[in-house]
Amino acid sequence: MKIIKVGGGTSINWDYIGKDVSAILKKEQLIVVHGAGSIRDKIATQLNSPSKTIISPSGFVSTYTDKKAIEIFLMVYPGLINKQIVAGLQSYGANAVGLSGIDGRLWEGKRKKEILSQEGSKIKVIKDSFTGRVEKINTALLKLLLDNQYVPVLCPPAISDESEIINTDNDTTTAILAKEMRCKEIIMLFEAPGLLKDYKNESSVIKHIPKDNIDNYLQYAQGRMKKKLLGAKKAFETGVTKIYWGDGRVPNPISRLLKGKGTIIS
Repeated sequence: MKIIKVGGGTSINWDYIGKDVSAILKKEQLIVVHGAGSIRDKIATQLNSPSKTIISPSGFVSTYTDKKAIEIFLMVYPGLINKQIVAGLQSYGANAVGLSGIDGRLWEGKRKKEILSQEGSKIKVIKDSFTGRVEKINTALLKLLLDNQYVPVLCPPAISDESEIINTDNDTTTAILAKEMRCKEIIMLFEAPGLLKDYKNESSVIKHIPKDNIDNYLQYAQGRMKKKLLGAKKAFETGVTKIYWGDGRVPNPISRLLKGKGTIIS
């Protein structure tokens, strides 16, 4: 079994992904995890409630998620985008079932009571953000679907231990999902051919990252790519043996990545 994590960029080609998923399903089971950040930001702006970002004191970028942002999140992730992806995969013969982390308490965690935001030279404490960290996976539900030849298509948000809806970091959640499902390989697709040594030059792909040396590659990670590297580090701590990073905009994105056309962390 493999987990395929797909980013939420607007240029991700789900037709290419769907064809590859259909072919791979003939050999092994798959779980698909997806984002929808770009569409969420677009719709949030159209609703006159633009997304806001928070930069932590350590330099990591995240989305500020108050109650209004959660409402928009629910419209876009488990609503619009998840069902579009499910329908697309169905058209290529993959019997997909779309679920958010809320459904069946699939992804359960704790809401952070406060988070820190670096604003200029000051650090602000934010207490009204509905963000958290997934700690439990409903593996029984996923195994039920997989054993009956369904393809789980998963997305945030998650649910807290107090039944609050919470936004979570998809890369970290994917690492926890891999641990609980005893999955050894994660395939990650986004809007780049891999980790780039020069983020402006798509031909500067770093082909291999030693799993014990991930911290040394943080210097090449821009913006949210830092979280992806930390998510990878977490995944290896939980039993994953190989992670593939590659381009979700090109034909045969999964199979070409498995042939080494991207960044491999191992």
